[in-house]
Amino acid sequence: MINSVPEESEDPITLAVIQAALSAAADEMFLMLSRTAMSPIIYEVLDAGTGVTDRDGNLAGSGAGIPTFIGVLDKAVKGIIAIHGSQNIADGDMFVTNDPNYGGVTHLCDVVIAMPVFAHGERIAWTATIAHWSDIGGMTPGSMSTKATEIAQEGLRLPAVRLFEGGKLVRPLMDIICANSRLPDFAKGDLWAQIAACRRASNKISRLVEIHGLKTFQQALSDVFMEGEARARRGLESLPRGKWGIEIEQDNGDLWKASVEISDERFTVDLRDNPTQKKLPYNTSRDGAVISAQMIFKALTDPERFANAGSFRPLHVLTRPGTIFHSDDRAPHGYYFETRIRLYDMLWQCMAKVVPERLPAGHFGSICGTVIAGRHPDTGRRFTMVEPQMGGWGATSRGPGLHAMFSASHGETFNCPVEICEARYGINVGWKSLSNETHGRGLYPGGRGLTVCYRPRWSTVLAAGYSCSQTPVWGLKGGQPGGLNRLKIKRRSGRCEFHAFVSDLQIEPGDEIVIETANGGGWGDQASQEM
Repeated sequence: MINSVPEESEDPITLAVIQAALSAAADEMFLMLSRTAMSPIIYEVLDAGTGVTDRDGNLAGSGAGIPTFIGVLDKAVKGIIAIHGSQNIADGDMFVTNDPNYGGVTHLCDVVIAMPVFAHGERIAWTATIAHWSDIGGMTPGSMSTKATEIAQEGLRLPAVRLFEGGKLVRPLMDIICANSRLPDFAKGDLWAQIAACRRASNKISRLVEIHGLKTFQQALSDVFMEGEARARRGLESLPRGKWGIEIEQDNGDLWKASVEISDERFTVDLRDNPTQKKLPYNTSRDGAVISAQMIFKALTDPERFANAGSFRPLHVLTRPGTIFHSDDRAPHGYYFETRIRLYDMLWQCMAKVVPERLPAGHFGSICGTVIAGRHPDTGRRFTMVEPQMGGWGATSRGPGLHAMFSASHGETFNCPVEICEARYGINVGWKSLSNETHGRGLYPGGRGLTVCYRPRWSTVLAAGYSCSQTPVWGLKGGQPGGLNRLKIKRRSGRCEFHAFVSDLQIEPGDEIVIETANGGGWGDQASQEM
């Protein structure tokens, strides 16, 4: 309890200290989550994100984590407030959501825990975490079926419900969560790790108010938003004025369209003229589409500093309900991440043609999410290995692309170490090396992709989603395309199968799962340089 408050000061040094402390609180959340989670997808791969918002859900500070996950947290908190009503949120409450129709934004495997922070009897902030759980129920182990035709088939839906009420755990909800997961101990462990992380940051924020006073704390938030907006507008001034459009044919033959219009005051992304939503898990919510636009806007206007709510005030995104970028409440979302990264890649390509010196050529353009589920051959314990893959990044106007990096949407993550894969899952790793493909040549070549071979020692089930399996990674300014992402199953009989999106695929001992990710696109015409 705060017994006394020193006289508030609004000097810039104090405000900067508070602002830095909010980011530090988010970083501590991320560290605690990664150190205490049960699932390797969180503690090894770091498929998670943490953040702090103001009382109304405006992003104030973010920790490490996946860029698109950081973009979820403010939207999730705003969704919780809209559902429950600001006046009905009390000290000691904590909320959980995973449904994109209730603030979850992504898909059911990504679980958000959000906690309001109170001081002097009023709500002053929120702490929030998001993490990918290894299984949330649904049609297939790992909860990422390519066959789902509606969201109800994808797993347990948590529609922004109270996990704690007045500081007390809602135990029936915990029981429901565990009963619906194929890995209940992992679900419970990961959930408690997220709870602990939110509490850690909440305590730090309360201490900030105790030290500096509520008025100064609120002024620090206001100032950080104004600074974010000022930096964004200075970056906007450096961009050319005009309107540019782009059309990209996708691997499945669909034609996606977007336009970007830059004026003195706005950066407008128009996504209204796009295919209707799918009766398959390849949709994203409007919030998800906004996040893709936010990422390209931030990269162009203010790439050096962390993002906050003010960073995106000049950005406007237009979508049409019922499309793949603004789906309704029935649509499945299991592979939303491939839709979102391809949207991000399309906007990136559009702007790279306008300012080719400021953006690289295309990277491998996919999360290449790979899920292998089964039982450990030595212990019989169930597991679900969830792993994004690495690939080549595009070259820039200044040099070659980077080798074997995570996608731009999935940055700040790591691969699952070979030792963890073999020990935790009983899956032998035949090899993991850089690709020998020569795609992506140019004045500066694209970075090299990855090749990896998995050899399960017991029967397992595979699910995966790979984009750029038919449409190659794009080069820039005459640079060559970077090739394709490929998933090959080599059966013990010698027969080979190739897949892009698949689930419930049975893998037997002696079979090999061979993954090959694309090189990045080249930048510049190599031939013209040699003449």
